[in-house]
Amino acid sequence: MEFSTSKQIKYISILACVGVLFSNLLQAKDGLSLSEKAEAADKLSKTLEQEQLQKARDAAGETLARERKILKKQQNGDWESEQREKAQTQFKERESREDKYLRQAKEAAAKERKIPKP
Repeated sequence: MEFSTSKQIKYISILACVGVLFSNLLQAKDGLSLSEKAEAADKLSKTLEQEQLQKARDAAGETLARERKILKKQQNGDWESEQREKAQTQFKERESREDKYLRQAKEAAAKERKIPKP
């Protein structure tokens, strides 16, 4: 399943918020002072932000690589020739099926009927 870059960033930010909330709950239980909690939250947010930026860069790089691959195929004409070959093959298959059905229909019409005519 593929996600777009904006969806990935959205999910990552949601996970980051959940992580921050979870860490805040854990720190509240530890009895840390407000300044310590603020420092920990700041470190966590910076770490998460860097992770998000790196993931966004990676996703952008993957998208760029896919785009280049598609452009390269289109420039070489491979895609176009493949599509022509597929269409030609399908046409021949359809034509042979039609011939087969026509032949079967002619054979059926040529057979003598076993049911006597009234």
